[in-house]
Amino acid sequence: MLYLVPTPIGNLEDITLRALRVLREVSLILAEDTRTTRRLLEHYAIRTPLRAFHAHNEHAVAGRLVAELSAGVDMALVSDAGTPGISDPGFLLVRACRQAGVSVACLPGPTAFLPALVASGLPCDRFHFEGFLPHKKGRQTRLKYLAELPHTFVLYEAPHRLLRGLGELVEVCGPHRPACVARELTKVFEEITTASLVELLEIYGRKEVKGEIVLIVAGRQS
Repeated sequence: MLYLVPTPIGNLEDITLRALRVLREVSLILAEDTRTTRRLLEHYAIRTPLRAFHAHNEHAVAGRLVAELSAGVDMALVSDAGTPGISDPGFLLVRACRQAGVSVACLPGPTAFLPALVASGLPCDRFHFEGFLPHKKGRQTRLKYLAELPHTFVLYEAPHRLLRGLGELVEVCGPHRPACVARELTKVFEEITTASLVELLEIYGRKEVKGEIVLIVAGRQS
């Protein structure tokens, strides 16, 4: 069995009892960054062996992992934070397991975009999750597509690219489109700021931005 195990995005208390049990019981934990995951395991006194599984090696090792799983080894896949496979490595391994007849179970748990979306105050009965935009090729095409959506859309953004992203959104969506910047979710300095795109650009242009960003933008109003 391959278990997909969500891990806290900040506050270490945001892990389920089931996740802790699975991490203790499996034979091997596949981790995006073993140093990050080791800190979590040490906090909960979990001594399961770790092996690296990340974007740079997933193509090379997926076949070998499926062979081990097929032979009866239970494994858990975790990312640095949140649910593996959501803008993180995992899809290729899950697909290979499904093709090989290996059972896959995904535990419910932390992910950054849902609490940000719900806490933003923007409509969330329908939404589009985009994740990270391309850095170069295809970026403008995606932005123009998103600007025309009639419902809320969600982006992930790195702190050093936030101002660029907000500026581009002002250009394609207009300055007064409602939006929200959520950062440092579940941590001591959690910040969720809802305003117009141009107001957000002004606010974050005056401060140093740290922590991963969830950017939520309201849909186009006809």
